[in-house]
Amino acid sequence: MSSLPTTEQVREWRDQLAGEVEATDAGVLVDLVAALEDLKSAAAAAQARATAAFDARRRAEQAAAGTPAARQGRGIASEVALARKESPHRGQVLLGLAKTLVTEMPHTLARLGDGSLSEFRVMLLARETACLQAEQRAFVDEELCADPAALAGVGTRELVGRARRMGAELDPAALARRARRAEADRQVTIRPAPDTMAWVTALLPVAQAVAVHATLRRDADAARADGDPRSRGQLMADLLHTRTTGAPDTGTPDAAPAVPLTIDLVMADTALAGGHAPAEVVADGVVAEVVPAEVARLLVSRALAADAAVWFRQLYRNRLGRLVAMTSVQRTFPRSLATFLAIQGHGTCATPWCDAPVRHTDHVTPFEHGGATAATNGQGLCEACNHAKQAPGWRQEVISPPVDRPEVRTVTPTGHAYTATAPPPAGWREPRFVQVGQGRYGLIA
Repeated sequence: MSSLPTTEQVREWRDQLAGEVEATDAGVLVDLVAALEDLKSAAAAAQARATAAFDARRRAEQAAAGTPAARQGRGIASEVALARKESPHRGQVLLGLAKTLVTEMPHTLARLGDGSLSEFRVMLLARETACLQAEQRAFVDEELCADPAALAGVGTRELVGRARRMGAELDPAALARRARRAEADRQVTIRPAPDTMAWVTALLPVAQAVAVHATLRRDADAARADGDPRSRGQLMADLLHTRTTGAPDTGTPDAAPAVPLTIDLVMADTALAGGHAPAEVVADGVVAEVVPAEVARLLVSRALAADAAVWFRQLYRNRLGRLVAMTSVQRTFPRSLATFLAIQGHGTCATPWCDAPVRHTDHVTPFEHGGATAATNGQGLCEACNHAKQAPGWRQEVISPPVDRPEVRTVTPTGHAYTATAPPPAGWREPRFVQVGQGRYGLIA
């Protein structure tokens, strides 16, 4: 097997691929599309081999440095995530996939390398065989992926179905245990949707999920039979909200029920008075969502009309648009300062490419190394990122002056540096100079 290309070679290819596509025959263009798809898969296979080798090397270095066995491997997934511009969770998934392909599924890795499979389909195969013994997984790997011709024209659903059927034949008890363990993964998540909406998703065992949906549907149909003008979907959504929060059902076809929860509404006073600066809606453990000023005013008016408990916490900006700083003499961040830091980062982990909500408030320069418990030395992190930076060889430093938005440089054990800058407040644009005449410049915001 030939060795992997060097970093310089890969960067040369990247620069070449950044060029313009020349107008040519349609058949040539579709051939280029197909070849680039194969190249993407080959690159994913090379990434997997490099990632597995990196993991082995870093663990060997940690062992040689005397790191306890229980702590060896800490931070490696975060290093992979930073290198691939992904979240720490995604980095952990990609690291696990790479090690599985290299050590247990060589035929699947080979099909990824020759373009027969995409990284997404390979990940599905690894997931479907995760509950099997190593030798059983190797058997499925050989049966499904040893022959590239056997994968020609096979769709994703059919491929996953083949792996699932083989797993059920080889070890049906393992699949049953996997189904039982899956109940421990039940959870509720939230993610943004277009037009100031959001998806609240519940991962439930199928029996519970069917019961929840059937109950909401039945009660929504009953309300419609009694003359409620809302659609079934609107009623099911409003019933879910009111039964979860205990709020009265004040919804109409054109407006959802009022929010009875305490929220942090970060907005400029001009927005409350009729301005156009957007606002942010924040809650503990939820990433901030930017909403237009008119939507923010509607939230306020509905809450007040419904006598909902609403607190307004205004964080004012200085003349440069920066949030006002706070400090403390304590070793741990008090709740007010922790809330300030979380809102300053829009409720999102301060690590680059990490979209997880803030769970921990952390000193950039550790307290034991003289770091102050202050907004200028604090950051909101998710649990995974806070634990990763505790691994040997990680260090951080604040690199921005106090008047600017916080900027933190993270240096990993390999010496690679990544910079994260706190996002600006909603509606803020960076001041900049523009030419307004011959030799004349004006400062605009």
